[in-house]
Amino acid sequence: MYAVFKSGGKQYRVREGQTVRLEKFDLAAGERIIFNQVLMIVNGIDVSIGSPIVRGSLIHAEIVSHGRGKKIKIIKFRARKHYHKQQGHRQSFTDVKITRISSPEDDLKNGA
Repeated sequence: MYAVFKSGGKQYRVREGQTVRLEKFDLAAGERIIFNQVLMIVNGIDVSIGSPIVRGSLIHAEIVSHGRGKKIKIIKFRARKHYHKQQGHRQSFTDVKITRISSPEDDLKNGA
């Protein structure tokens, strides 16, 4: 079973137990988070595609850690104009572990 959800303007395909690197969240490590913008859920041959989201489906996750990515350099240079500008950037991220993917069909089967 896997799901596609949207967070921070990007889409991610995840499975239960997978750790994924997302945009930075202002939550402490160990806290739980729920994503409700689930775009698609695939469970074997059952495929639920949202328009735009699958109603009633949630992705439960736990914050693992925070960090910053590798530094990239941005260089602007104009030939023969004595113009040279250099800048660096490090993107902040949050590692999140997917603990559970729940869909409305699963809740009906389990009697919840």
